[in-house]
Amino acid sequence: MNEYPEITTDGRILMGPGPSGVHPRVLRALGAPILGHLDPEFITIMNRTKDLLAWVFETQNEFTIPISGTGSAGMETALVNFIEPGDRVLVCVNGLFGTRMADIVGRCGGELEVIEGEWGRIIEPDAVERALRARPAKIVAIVHAETSTGVLQPLEPVAEIAHRYGAMLVVDAVTSLGGTPVRVDETGIDVCYSGTQKCLSCPPGLAPVTVGPRAAEVLAARKSKVQSWYLDLTMLHSYWGKERFYHHTAPINMIYALYESLRIIREEGLERRYERHSLHSRAFGAGVMAMGLRLFAQEGHRAPMLVAVAIPEGVDDAAVRRYLLSNYRLEIGGGLGPLKGRIWRVGLMGHSCSSVNVVLLLAGLEGALAAQGAPVERGAGIEAAREVYRAAGM
Repeated sequence: MNEYPEITTDGRILMGPGPSGVHPRVLRALGAPILGHLDPEFITIMNRTKDLLAWVFETQNEFTIPISGTGSAGMETALVNFIEPGDRVLVCVNGLFGTRMADIVGRCGGELEVIEGEWGRIIEPDAVERALRARPAKIVAIVHAETSTGVLQPLEPVAEIAHRYGAMLVVDAVTSLGGTPVRVDETGIDVCYSGTQKCLSCPPGLAPVTVGPRAAEVLAARKSKVQSWYLDLTMLHSYWGKERFYHHTAPINMIYALYESLRIIREEGLERRYERHSLHSRAFGAGVMAMGLRLFAQEGHRAPMLVAVAIPEGVDDAAVRRYLLSNYRLEIGGGLGPLKGRIWRVGLMGHSCSSVNVVLLLAGLEGALAAQGAPVERGAGIEAAREVYRAAGM
């Protein structure tokens, strides 16, 4: 018997907090013949990828590139390049990923101030203004769609306040980019980072980052070297810019995959893509509420691509997820940190965001809850979702 057999997985239906499902065209791109990272043909693909990334970010920023690393590398890039020892940084924390940003600030030697918000609710803009009025900051950092709670943070008022007090705005759009409007230029975001494995529906491994003019000036005026050699944007820009100065060997086939995923988004169109995510989120939300379940995130501020569902009293979180995986080959996520065992995190992202998947998951949840003896009205969830679809003309 072969101790190390060939990989033969038949995959899963990915409806957790990431990664999301990947279109077959993207998988084919991953398998295209490899080129050298300075080959003229690959450089053309790089340029086209940059153009499409700027289009998805809805920005004119020339400084828009994918970092070779996951979304967490994007987070670190967006902070280490602009924080010098002693810089005051205001981080908005209402979930796990705000907490991670705060951790990075400390590692950079920044002077950290945290606005603590309740997990499951937005950071109120008034709280940002009070903090900046009391003490100015160089940077305000905030998460757009908090993956740990399903909250979608309004950005425009925070951007206006940050700029009024002379601060740059750094935004985590790992979960939101490609699934709901980010609109970097219109919103006034100075630095924005994302990941490929969520609504862009590309495998994990790249972190798109865009840097606006104000932030580029701050980077150029640094008094000290960026603490990370690998994530130094000045050197990375020299590789991705006209100079093509060697920095590292880019993950060639991942760039292929990102390029193809962006082409698919371009074909669909951003507004249609945003509406698709909104529609299937509304249908799923209607379905779970019809089953007697409760949505966790603050009403009016729920991320369409990441729906958090409160786990009913007496229901075994892990048993439900095992049931879905073994009976439907379907994956959803559990809660993190203080929400462990309290919520399910359902991803409706990119290629995974479809009516087929919504109906399948509702059917699976109904079966999983019934198996534990939880009271659930048979068929109510699917019917409520279908009503949303009928109203939308589907």
